[in-house]
Amino acid sequence: MSATGLRWAVPLPMTRPEELLPLARRIDDLGYDTIMLPDSVFFPESVSADYPYSDGGGRFWSPETPFVDPFVAIPAMAAVTERVRFVTNVAKVPLRNPLLLAKQIASIAVMSDNRFALGVGLGWIPEEFTWCGTNMATRGARTDEAIEIIQLVCAGQGPQWVEYHGSHHQFGRLMISPAPSQPVTVMGGGHSEPALRRAAQRCDGWISVQSTFDELASAIDRLSHLRAESSRRHLPFEISALCTEAFDAESFERLASLGVHEAQVLPWYFYGGDPEDLDVRLRALERFAADVINPSR
Repeated sequence: MSATGLRWAVPLPMTRPEELLPLARRIDDLGYDTIMLPDSVFFPESVSADYPYSDGGGRFWSPETPFVDPFVAIPAMAAVTERVRFVTNVAKVPLRNPLLLAKQIASIAVMSDNRFALGVGLGWIPEEFTWCGTNMATRGARTDEAIEIIQLVCAGQGPQWVEYHGSHHQFGRLMISPAPSQPVTVMGGGHSEPALRRAAQRCDGWISVQSTFDELASAIDRLSHLRAESSRRHLPFEISALCTEAFDAESFERLASLGVHEAQVLPWYFYGGDPEDLDVRLRALERFAADVINPSR
């Protein structure tokens, strides 16, 4: 944690597979707190919905853009690091069977010494649901149940008997082993009203998309009101935000004043050079750590 009181997260979207491990090692060495990995199953040639986070609804990445499965990449990165934690940003939970997902999460948490947190999203591509054999219309309700199942399996008490009887998922008493010795943090993603409500009332935190200060202030205020109504309001709640207007120590202090706990940063866009070049990324990580995270060193 720096003088701003913030923790520091480095998202690694659309990163070439061969660069993930060297980036993870350097991020760990430099004192960043978190590495965030996205989730994309495939790229439909034609898609029947608009991308919700771009002007005009178009996708801004090409079909061959690499998205290594986060549940494969994170264990590999955890094996070559010592202290940094890993978060899915965000996993498309309703595309997956929740028991199989809980098994993966429990194993990753144990093998990484409790350095894994689950960022939860729904997904927006109708073709993903159809071709993965799931129902897009029930994605919200199924995600709510999946969160409950994951929280049961990964409650932080090691392997224990659990059962679940929901509207979409049901199973009798079973045990998944190994299971983590600490509860797996679950963070909700998204800015819609249902997404904010899910994060505030079911999760341990919230992850923003790229946002301005004003957009973050509005979302955090809404989260605060929703948290006040939640039975989980007495539990810790963390906010991880990517602000498009924060680049230096002063602006990150402003971010902390909004109630953000962890700032997502992409330093290779701050200092010039080709942001796709590995050496540029490594140098930018070093410079940002020296300038902002640990300026007194």
